[in-house]
Amino acid sequence: MGSAEREGAGGGGEAEGVRENGGMKQQEGIRKLVVGVCVMEKKALSGPMTQILNRLQQFGEFEIVLFGDRVILSDPIETWPICDCLIAFSSSGYPLAKVEAYADLRKPYLVNELKTQRILQDRRKVYSLLEECGIPVPPYATVNREFPYQDVDYLVEEEDYVEICGKRIMKPFVEKPVDGDDHNVMIYYPSSAGGGRKDLFRKVGNRSSEFHPELRRVRREGSYIYEEFMPTGGTDVKVYTVGPEYAHAEARKSPVVDGVVMRSADGKEVRYPVLLTPVEKQMAREVCMAFGQAVCGFDLLRSEGRSYVCDVNGWSFVKNSYKYYDDAASVLQLMLLKAKAPHLISVLPAPSLLSQSRDLEHEKVKDVMKLAPTTSNGTFGQSEELRCVIAVLRHGDRTPKAKLKMKVTQDKLLNLMMKYNGGRPRAEAKLKSAVQLQDLLDVTRQLTPDRRSTEFEVEDCENAEKLRHVKAVLEEGGHFSGIYRKVQLKPQSWVKVIKEGEGTEEERPTEALMLLKYGGVLTHAGRKQAEELGRSFRNYMYPGEGPGLLRLHSTYRHDLKIYSSDEGRVQMSAAAFAKGLLDLEGELTPIMVSLVGKDSSMLDGLDTASQEMDQAKVNLTRKVMEQVTKLCEVEEERLAFSTSNKGLPQYDQAYALGKSTIDMQRIAAGLPCGSESFLLMSARWKKLEHDIYSERRNRYDISKVPDIYDSAKYDLLHNAHLKIKGLDELYKVAKVLADGVIPNEYGINPKHKLIIGAKIAHRLMGKILIDLRNTKEETLSVAELKKNDEENDDAAAAMLRSPKKLDGSKGSPRVGSRRQQSAAENVNDDDTEKETQYRLDPKYANVRTPERHVRTRLYFTSESHIHSLINILWYCHLDDSLKGEPGLVSNEGLQRISEIKELDYLTHIVLRMFENTAVPLEDPKRFRIELMFSNGAALSPLEATPRNQDHTLPVLLAVTLQEDGRYLTLDQLEKLVRPFAMRAEDFPPSTTPHELSGLFMKGVRWWHRRR
Repeated sequence: MGSAEREGAGGGGEAEGVRENGGMKQQEGIRKLVVGVCVMEKKALSGPMTQILNRLQQFGEFEIVLFGDRVILSDPIETWPICDCLIAFSSSGYPLAKVEAYADLRKPYLVNELKTQRILQDRRKVYSLLEECGIPVPPYATVNREFPYQDVDYLVEEEDYVEICGKRIMKPFVEKPVDGDDHNVMIYYPSSAGGGRKDLFRKVGNRSSEFHPELRRVRREGSYIYEEFMPTGGTDVKVYTVGPEYAHAEARKSPVVDGVVMRSADGKEVRYPVLLTPVEKQMAREVCMAFGQAVCGFDLLRSEGRSYVCDVNGWSFVKNSYKYYDDAASVLQLMLLKAKAPHLISVLPAPSLLSQSRDLEHEKVKDVMKLAPTTSNGTFGQSEELRCVIAVLRHGDRTPKAKLKMKVTQDKLLNLMMKYNGGRPRAEAKLKSAVQLQDLLDVTRQLTPDRRSTEFEVEDCENAEKLRHVKAVLEEGGHFSGIYRKVQLKPQSWVKVIKEGEGTEEERPTEALMLLKYGGVLTHAGRKQAEELGRSFRNYMYPGEGPGLLRLHSTYRHDLKIYSSDEGRVQMSAAAFAKGLLDLEGELTPIMVSLVGKDSSMLDGLDTASQEMDQAKVNLTRKVMEQVTKLCEVEEERLAFSTSNKGLPQYDQAYALGKSTIDMQRIAAGLPCGSESFLLMSARWKKLEHDIYSERRNRYDISKVPDIYDSAKYDLLHNAHLKIKGLDELYKVAKVLADGVIPNEYGINPKHKLIIGAKIAHRLMGKILIDLRNTKEETLSVAELKKNDEENDDAAAAMLRSPKKLDGSKGSPRVGSRRQQSAAENVNDDDTEKETQYRLDPKYANVRTPERHVRTRLYFTSESHIHSLINILWYCHLDDSLKGEPGLVSNEGLQRISEIKELDYLTHIVLRMFENTAVPLEDPKRFRIELMFSNGAALSPLEATPRNQDHTLPVLLAVTLQEDGRYLTLDQLEKLVRPFAMRAEDFPPSTTPHELSGLFMKGVRWWHRRR
């Protein structure tokens, strides 16, 4: 490889023994093309560039001349080496205009066009050209400034969105500088997720991003593109083209998740080659042609079944892949010969270099496969292999939920309601954002009277106390992010008034009901519980994988999706679990936004079963009241018999539960855990005392029993340092009552539980069946391909050994032998799956089992859905249509379950599906279902003293509910739960384009034929 600086620039860089011939060099009778490498030395001498240029030179048709920095920066273009083909691309300090002038002077063949490289320097122009060519980009808008901090009237910034020229982009959104060389990209998160900003930057050590929870305002120093954040499951895809007909793709951990760079043992960033879908291959071709960059890299976002180009980088090479170097050199060879010496294509000798490097790397893969240990616990390669893991989990430990109702007649509050309900006097207003809650706090502060004032009636005093309560709730924590608060203002009465200046009548509200809901926020203990459970889940739910699950996930062989209800505590639990499962670092907000999808229709709400649950509560109340009355009579008789005739108060357990023996005035030192003040803690207990018993109706409201139990358990766990007297006894009483009340709210007998369970969880149950069925169909398709390919292994091997041209035309066996086409390109691109599947590319992956694939679906929800799903699984066999069918759970398992009264935080149900590869494909026993259950952090805080220091109760491990030796097939499971599940055809149609799927089977076919 020659160097212009070493050889001297004056004579065009002629090397020893080589003479100039109009750019064509000739040595020993072999005519060679001169390939000039006019790039900065740092790029020219990089590992990938050296690997590819060495291959080009060893082909024998090319002489490589490196220009060098001195020539490029200092020498006039007339003295630069003369070449037939020019590799030139811009980088820091590169004189692009000077190189353009050289190209105009010498007219070499340009591998990458120079003029269009100016487009790459401006992201606005990049996006504009992509849109002109019909290449999908994320929805975006641009803010242009002529100078820093220039005010632009078309930009409106609110708490959770920016509006640019009337186009609203909601958070989370991405902010990119228009300068293509500025890599300081920001992501802004919504207040519902806690807010904050994540700064992305070029890798520094093992960091690629930093999260700043306090930063929320967009930058104003320059011009920026604002685009919708596209959730990608925590993975980025980099695509590398070499000409319009070749594209290589690699997946890496996205910097938007936790900002920690995954590195191999030798310190290099871990990336895995992946297959491109047919649509993505076409996108790669169009990007390459639109920008005139034969060698080009661009970033691909795979989000919700669609793919988008979010950045085009220009000249880029893959690192550390000898197969890619072989392919890239082959494609460049053919490209250059077609442009300058097409007559040489058919007479080139077959090289030994490429086949040697391919064989060397393939032998390494085979050695790994031979040396890999095998075990008998279900790891890949044994007769039974894990195919699917589905888990439904309750959220982690939370603060007690609370509610406050008060009537308001003050004009300031009524005007605030009219401000946020669109000025409609009969419409309610919902206040949840920080701006809305700040307005309410400002008004409340103005209306709250001084405690020292005594000029109030009793009703006014009660109203003032409630205003202080509202003020304390709104001021909790000192900010509005991360603490759940929601206010509803519902108009109750109205009057007709004369509209000022118009003389017409209009309606104005005179009274409204304010409903304040707060609490129910995931605690620090809940976060820790969820993260620890995710970590242990990784180790005990994936037999034989352990830490290997992380690699399985990184290589697209682990199809992971996490769903959550709309509640903040549930979403944060899911994010904390994902953090432990995937060994992530940092704050939960970026993890939640990147990895957790919301599905409120499947995991939220009780509206569908409200009537049945109300009836269950009525029946339950009647039974409890009968028992309480008898207890009271017995207690009165005992007291009358054992004491003198003194006026003793009537006593019963329910009344003791309501009153409790907690004297809030005796709280001495310390502060309550979390952000709760003493005022709010006191108000919480006062309200429970008021709600549990109605003196006017002489009636107990047993629906408040769970709330009292929650508060007692919370304070016993989190506020034990306050040493509240009587709390231990209250907890014990509340626990007994809650164990009787809560399960029966979802049905007082098995058939009633099935009715309520089906109404609440039918959509979730249907989705679980779809997950299992999709896994089965996909797995069977792979097994059939594997079986057919093994039967025709000799023929397939012969086909792969046959020469093949890159462009598909006849001739040029030598070039075709270097880049074998995968079977994915020989299969009809219309093959589709029910879900989009992105897969590892087996021909480039140094992975022992590229065909292995595990689907994981995690559903995080609230207690109601957990109760409902469990009732379906436990009692489904009792349905009239299934008489005589054995249940899903063994008798021993049912006995254990019947003894469990509480489904505590992080209760979870797990279904694992295994494939027995030794069983014929059509045999129902090919797929076995294992049902597992844990009732979460179900330990008493009175017994778990070792954990009191961090307020965290351990989560119990899930146990199998089937008898040893019993084989539950997928068909049996479907038969038993189908009556209680939403039918697949009733689900909304998928938005996933059909042409994006089906690549896994094609890649697997290639792999088996290659072997």
